[in-house]
Amino acid sequence: MIRFEHVTKRYADGTTAVDDLSFEVAEGELVTLVGPSGCGKTTTMKMVNRLIEPTEGRIFLDGDDISAIDPVQLRRRIGYVIQQVGLFPHKTVLENTATVPHLLGWKRGKGRARAAELLDLVGLDPSVYGDRYPEQLSGGQRQRVGVARALAADPPVLLMDEPFGAVDPVVREHLQNEFLKLQEQVRKTILFVTHDIEEAVRLGDRIAVYGQGSIEQFDSPATVLGAPATGYVADFVGADRGLKRLSVTPVEESDLDHPPVVHLDDPLAAATERLRAEGARWAVVLDGDDHLHGWIPADDARSGGKGTVRDHARRMEAWLPLGAPLKQAFATMLQHDAGWIAVIDEAGEGRFLGVLTPARLHEALRRSVGADGRSVPRAEVAVESVTGVTETSAV
Repeated sequence: MIRFEHVTKRYADGTTAVDDLSFEVAEGELVTLVGPSGCGKTTTMKMVNRLIEPTEGRIFLDGDDISAIDPVQLRRRIGYVIQQVGLFPHKTVLENTATVPHLLGWKRGKGRARAAELLDLVGLDPSVYGDRYPEQLSGGQRQRVGVARALAADPPVLLMDEPFGAVDPVVREHLQNEFLKLQEQVRKTILFVTHDIEEAVRLGDRIAVYGQGSIEQFDSPATVLGAPATGYVADFVGADRGLKRLSVTPVEESDLDHPPVVHLDDPLAAATERLRAEGARWAVVLDGDDHLHGWIPADDARSGGKGTVRDHARRMEAWLPLGAPLKQAFATMLQHDAGWIAVIDEAGEGRFLGVLTPARLHEALRRSVGADGRSVPRAEVAVESVTGVTETSAV
């Protein structure tokens, strides 16, 4: 969708902002450009909509050389979101959002209907916020309006320059979460400029890590964190890159342990026998459809009581869906002071798949780094432990 071919931007004073840049952004991909101030990332983005003209090289948008496209017409094909939003203070939220459709000649009713639809999509009820003015909104709300305005004419490409940088950390995290949900729905091709490696890792399908005017590494967040291409990249992403990688490494089924399982209506005596036979200290409790219900400790099962497992089962609060990031798994363990967490199917049906322990979590992270380095599936990576070498992560 976006392609840079040997693009250089050199200013009259001899300063080279971008040097021989070549990379591609696929359709529907979100690429984050990250690096220190003055490294060329914003210059790169502004060359896409010709706010800055390159000195050398060519840039293509959906196969078209942008140098052959009228700049005004080009910009109307591209959504643009900046840190300070840039809303018109004398126009209502609805009017601000309908700005580009109006410039494109849409009928007033159609433009306002589209604006209302987009406001609703970004979580601002148009019946509540549509007639307000920007000064009546919080910083986070204004940023949402900026995103809605950029999407109003349904452009295939979005350029976003530090869009969440002017809000406090709590609002910033909330906006990032909402933006990821929005991207799942609209699937735009996005260049997203940020100086924050945490934000780049969290949002990007791929990350371009800038040095001075050039890209030091262009890869998936997991690879950038797990296998920095240069010492500069390693220093930039930080010594805690292993912890950062937890946020981009999903829980896979091969990471799970499989403890004894009993069902709610099983006789307690049968559960006792199962635990004794497997030498287990606890068992997972499922309902009749194999949905997670809770757990039962061995002491309860062996208490000699009668009845069913249902009478002794304890609720299981520490759980998460398959595919959730390891960071979420770690946080859940800490929140519930749990030695293990249950994992259910990600389709939302609640079917129990297994449990993740701290040892398995650590092993999953190490396998993930090794898998990226060798370009093989994670389950094929052998890792050393205190008990020897584990050849695969299957139980």
